[in-house]
Amino acid sequence: MSTTRQLLNTVQVARFVAHGFLRLDGVVPREMNEEALGVFAAGLPAVPYGTPVPKAFTEGSFARRLVELPAVAGALESLVGPDPTVDHHFVHTREPHEGSAQPLHADALIDVRTDAFDVQLMYYPQEVTADMGGTLVVPGSHLRRTNESDTGRYQNLRGQTRLTCAAGTVMLLHHGIWHGGRRNDSDTVRHMYKIRFNPTVPQVRSWDVSDLDSPAVREELGRFFPWYETATGRLEIHNRIRLWRVLSGDPGFDIDHWATRIENRPALRSQA
Repeated sequence: MSTTRQLLNTVQVARFVAHGFLRLDGVVPREMNEEALGVFAAGLPAVPYGTPVPKAFTEGSFARRLVELPAVAGALESLVGPDPTVDHHFVHTREPHEGSAQPLHADALIDVRTDAFDVQLMYYPQEVTADMGGTLVVPGSHLRRTNESDTGRYQNLRGQTRLTCAAGTVMLLHHGIWHGGRRNDSDTVRHMYKIRFNPTVPQVRSWDVSDLDSPAVREELGRFFPWYETATGRLEIHNRIRLWRVLSGDPGFDIDHWATRIENRPALRSQA
């Protein structure tokens, strides 16, 4: 297996900016998936907030090998930048026939950053079938500011996705995405391992930019999701424009002149 990190391309990063998450299906080898269950059962050592990856996860440890897999390492670097720190990590376990689901929520406090974001890795060592519940995600929800479980009263939103996947699948999520663990109606214990990464450098063009000018980039960034309101949903696209200007290093990037129009300040220019 190649050990060279596999950076994302621009279209993939634009898709992440629009959807708020990215799936890497079946990228973890079978032997690691089998090992994971024993590692999780034994328990994971605590990691202080903001610990660099090499100090958080010792060389050769399961977590270190997981984040150094070429597809995972490349995607992480593409989104959060090189040398991130580990905010925290945790194994989420859903027992069979629990009879309850996690409410829809965004992690941590309300986050007003427009020029940076954390990335949350979610790793599934087992095949996740529909009756096992999986993680519910609301695409395109990550840039709408909310405070933790304020969204918990929402039961279903049009276009939401409930994860089913092959063993060894990894999801990378923007920290603001609305999500929740679904009820496990199967006879199998379900595990999900989460690691939250904090950037340590500006998240600017840290991916393969050879397709930076592809028309597909604007197509991804202009995507509309079924739960968006006709008017207010446009604000989500405007929020993407603002974020993309930072990530791409292009302060003039726009879609349909939206950001340029509302930033027009002739009086300020005349005073310069």
